[in-house]
Amino acid sequence: MTVDPITLQVIQARLAGIVQEMQNSLFRTGYSTIIRESQDASCAVLNTRGEVIAQHVVLPLHMGAFPACAAAILKTFSTDDIHDGDAFITNHPYLGGSPHAPDMGVFTPIYFRGEWVGFAANMAHKSDIGGTVPGSGSGTAREIYQEGLHLPPVKFMARLQPVKEIDAVIAANSRTPALVLGDLRGQVGAARLGERRVSELMERYGKAIILESTELLSAHTENRVRRAIAAWPDGESAGESFVDHDGIDLTKPIRIHVKVKKTGDRLHFDFSESSDQTQGPANIRPPLVRAACAYCLVALVDRFLPINHGLARCVDATFRAGSVVDPRFPAAVNTYMPTALSATEAILRALAYFVPDKRIAGGSGSAALVLGGRDAHSQRAYVHYEIFSGGTGARAGKDGVSATAFHLSNCKTAPIEIIESEFPTRVERFEMLADSGGAGKWRGGLGFVREYRILADEVRFSMRTDKHAVEPFGSSAGLPGAKGACRINPSTKDEKALPSRFGDHRLRRNDTIRVERPGGGGLGNPLERPVEKVLEDLRQGYVSVARAQSDYGVAAQIVDGEPALHEGETRHLRGKFA
Repeated sequence: MTVDPITLQVIQARLAGIVQEMQNSLFRTGYSTIIRESQDASCAVLNTRGEVIAQHVVLPLHMGAFPACAAAILKTFSTDDIHDGDAFITNHPYLGGSPHAPDMGVFTPIYFRGEWVGFAANMAHKSDIGGTVPGSGSGTAREIYQEGLHLPPVKFMARLQPVKEIDAVIAANSRTPALVLGDLRGQVGAARLGERRVSELMERYGKAIILESTELLSAHTENRVRRAIAAWPDGESAGESFVDHDGIDLTKPIRIHVKVKKTGDRLHFDFSESSDQTQGPANIRPPLVRAACAYCLVALVDRFLPINHGLARCVDATFRAGSVVDPRFPAAVNTYMPTALSATEAILRALAYFVPDKRIAGGSGSAALVLGGRDAHSQRAYVHYEIFSGGTGARAGKDGVSATAFHLSNCKTAPIEIIESEFPTRVERFEMLADSGGAGKWRGGLGFVREYRILADEVRFSMRTDKHAVEPFGSSAGLPGAKGACRINPSTKDEKALPSRFGDHRLRRNDTIRVERPGGGGLGNPLERPVEKVLEDLRQGYVSVARAQSDYGVAAQIVDGEPALHEGETRHLRGKFA
């Protein structure tokens, strides 16, 4: 049977629409702010081999997590144990494929006229799944047993009936059981929606047409990527990036190194020279690193590529067992995201040799802030969890983007109104940081500052981030972006600076937290930035008068809110610095 091109495109669009509809359902039914507001979740449809045939990419790492989790389910349960109405869950990084314990994957089998044809799946972050700190994300964990409850593939529902024992185990191991179980049931509901929509699609076009189309779409994605790779020059290149530390040894940066060899239409990624696995939770599993490679290919080839198994077939990667990107069980992994983003930047630096017009400078990385405690009136536990990034690196031909999520972390910053209405926390400052973007012909995006006041008697504070010690790199003579920082009670006698990852710092009522997010690195010589662009940066408050002069060789002052250029001095400065 052959599917005509028009029908194939319609089916591709319909599959994309199905996972988008699943995603919208999940966000609308989420109990926690992590899902409702930050949208830390992804949805997908998989075939019976556990391969992704469609995914709505909020978190690109899930391109690797979904098939790894599905493979674990298929290894644990035979086809005779998979029934209509079942729902499987897992959050185990080693016995499944979850990035870390809080990321719970839900997989429901799709049936069409009594025949199993695939999975509807989603993965979403949980507010708390146990462990040594609220939010289950201690920056000083030394093994996964300290990171919370880990479930290998198990049935959460059997033939539409909840498995009460699993409910009880999860509830008994969470500080916020109602939120966790509510979110899980929302995940099951979103997956059931996906089941119905795929069944309706097969009812309209026929099962054989749909299954053949999914194979053709994967082949199309693979062929599209391989054609692009074939146009790149053959050769070898390398790239590296660094993570501040692992939370245990605060003096030792973690190196992520990749060699890329390109031959014909094939790439090989070799991560063997990356640092050894860490004591602290900075490790990351290989399926996620492969997903980072796939993300980079999408970014460099075609951002409109259909996301499916064809991408995975283009990623040939080598790892060294016992390294930070291939840790041995039970190495801690819960602060994997800064490592994943460093791996992405290392990959992009290496691939810039083949695609120089798409090079990019370093970005801010991601951050996860967790404040946990008990409500003073009800004595019920709460977990205030936020995700944010900062400034992106400048791109060839474009400035970086300010105060945004990017690369692998596309979650949203929770609105202040939601934070203040649901938690005993007041947000007293939220603004971009002038001069935080690295200077360059194309300027790095700005970071931001977010300042909180604690309104509860006792709060436990944990954070997982990066770029407080290692600044976001500049590229092609561009300057690095500003580092991040976390300070308790800034500008007081009790001021204290905290590292980029830690766990369980105790706070009291009226303590303040200032989180400063890094800016992105600049790209190209700052003296080549057009003067009018520097003046516009001054007008917007992105660059100060002093830095305009020292970094860009532009002499100006602000008069009545507008920058006034000193032309003669600017010519002198630019000639002097050139």
